[in-house]
Amino acid sequence: MNKRGRRLEKKEYRINQELVGIRVDKVIATKDDTISRVAIQRLIDEENILVNGNKVKSSYKVNLDDIVSITKPDAKEIEIKPQDIPLDIIYEDKEILVINKQKGLVVHPGNGNQEGTLVNAIMAKCKESLSGIGGEIRPGIVHRIDKDTSGLLIIAKNDMAHISISNQIKEHKVKKTYVALVRGVIKENLLTIDMPIGRSNKDRIKMSVTKNGKNAVTHVEILERFKNYTFVKINIETGRTHQIRVHMAEIGYPIVGDMVYSNGKNPFEIEGQLLHSQKLEFKHPTTNKEMTLEAELPEYFENVLVKLRNENI
Repeated sequence: MNKRGRRLEKKEYRINQELVGIRVDKVIATKDDTISRVAIQRLIDEENILVNGNKVKSSYKVNLDDIVSITKPDAKEIEIKPQDIPLDIIYEDKEILVINKQKGLVVHPGNGNQEGTLVNAIMAKCKESLSGIGGEIRPGIVHRIDKDTSGLLIIAKNDMAHISISNQIKEHKVKKTYVALVRGVIKENLLTIDMPIGRSNKDRIKMSVTKNGKNAVTHVEILERFKNYTFVKINIETGRTHQIRVHMAEIGYPIVGDMVYSNGKNPFEIEGQLLHSQKLEFKHPTTNKEMTLEAELPEYFENVLVKLRNENI
């Protein structure tokens, strides 16, 4: 027990010749496949992974006979208020929950959003069966979509499901398909945007295309062209923050209604971007069955398309 009364599980490993020169985070992943990459980084940051009793960075390369210790505290009691917020459930079993998130719903609590989030909603629905890997304020959250983006989101009900889905995302084995309405008429039928994305130097709240950013690849396919707009299907190879919104704005076709990367103006009186996570393809975490789940367009999005189609006639 530690001073807060939390039970601790501790393991130690002595580095043999085979592991010499390998990063400590990769050593841990090799030794314990029940800990996700994100959880390993958090344990290192919290000084719950030590080398020879000393704090190290995840990039530390181990030496022969180093003693690597891992202390895994029991998950803290999650102090999040469960709230009965309606959820559009697309699929559910003992391992995962897949929902069609409505526009305007924040995924997890943060500054100024302690209530009324998706996490508050899933805490009410399945508090006793949620992965704790994401931390206290992200129980079950494996990936996320922006507040004003609608569509499919996977919730993990246990740690093993979380690790499986997280690894699939890391290895680009989860295919995410979005649809969006953008301003302007795109001439190409297919295009790939390969531009690194990082935090904006001018506005730290925003992301931007920057040479020092992380690799980001977005594939765009034209579905319909209108007079001043284009309806597109988008697949992303990477999952950078605001990736689709940043990339589309960067090439001159911002998403309609985007208040951050466009001026937000549109004649449809829609608040928030017309961006929808329409389809997810992945393997079930325990059965390994190929899963393909889809979510219909929100009514307000469909209504905009109908109006544009009528104008095109």
